[in-house]
Amino acid sequence: MSIQEEVAVLRRIPLFARIEPAKLKLLAFTSDRVTYEQDQVLFNQGDEGDAAFVIIDGEADILVDTPQGSLSVAKVQKNDFVGEIAILCEVPRTATVKALSRLDTLRIDKEQFFKLMSEFPELSVEVMRVLAQRLADTTEELADARKQLRGQS
Repeated sequence: MSIQEEVAVLRRIPLFARIEPAKLKLLAFTSDRVTYEQDQVLFNQGDEGDAAFVIIDGEADILVDTPQGSLSVAKVQKNDFVGEIAILCEVPRTATVKALSRLDTLRIDKEQFFKLMSEFPELSVEVMRVLAQRLADTTEELADARKQLRGQS
C-alpha cells in the first residue's frame, strides 16, 4: 500500500479525520503497517505499552485474564483504535488483543503518538471522547452485572 493509500485509509478513521493530509502523510510514513493472521496476538495483558494500533481491516478480540481463563470483553474492527490506554496512563496493557481474522493494522509508536497529540489538540479531544465512551459503556455493563447479581441473591 502506498503512502497516499494509507493517508486515504487514515482519513476515514474518525480519530484522524480532522488532521490535514500533510500531517497524515507524516503519520503514515513514521508508522508501521503490520498484518496479523487469525489467532495471532497483537499484545498481551501486562505487556509494556509501546504502541497504539489503528485497525485498517479485520476484527480482533479484546480479552482480559480471569481466574477462570480469558474473557472476551469487546471486539474491535476496521477504523477502531486500540492500545492507547497503556501509553496514556503509563500502565501495563490492560487486556490482550487477538486477531479474529486476518488483521491489517497501522502501528503508531508511543513517541509518535504523543507528538501527534501535542501538535493536534483536536486529536487529543477525539482520544478523550473515545476513552470517555469506553468508560461509559463499561460503567453501564458493570451496573447491569450488579443488577443481575442482586437478582440472583
